[in-house]
Amino acid sequence: MIFYSSATPYENQDIKPLLGAFTDLSFLEPFLGWIELTYNQSIVSVDQLGIYGFIEFFIRKAAHVFVFFVLACLFYISFRKTTKIREAFILLSSFLLTVFYAVSDELHQVTTPNRTAYVGDVFLDSFGALIAIVCIMIIKRR
Repeated sequence: MIFYSSATPYENQDIKPLLGAFTDLSFLEPFLGWIELTYNQSIVSVDQLGIYGFIEFFIRKAAHVFVFFVLACLFYISFRKTTKIREAFILLSSFLLTVFYAVSDELHQVTTPNRTAYVGDVFLDSFGALIAIVCIMIIKRR
C-alpha cells in the first residue's frame, strides 16, 4: 500500500475535490486562518492553499504518521510470532526497519512524476514508528 501510494503522482491523490463534495469547510477559515508554517520550502496556510488544501495537507501528514505506526506494529507482531529473540531487540528492529522503509519510500518517490523526496516526511514516518514502539512498551508493561 505504501509503495503504491508513493508511485502515484500527486495529482492522482488530490482529495480536495472529495472534501468539497461532501462538506463545506469554509466555516473553519476564521479559526485556522492565522496558522502559517513552512514545510519543504513551501508556505502552508489557508491563504496559500485554501481551506481544502490546508486540511488536505494535515490529512496527508497524519497519514504518514498513521501508516508507519501500523508498519512498525506489523514488524513487531511478525518478529514476535516468528522468532525467539529478546523483546528489546524486537522493538529496536521494528523501529529501525520502519525507519529504513521510510527512507527507501522517499527515495522511491523521486522516480514518480510530480513527487519529491523530503527528509521531513521521513521524520514524520519515524515519529509514527516511535509512537507505535512506545505504545507497545506501555501495553507490554500492563
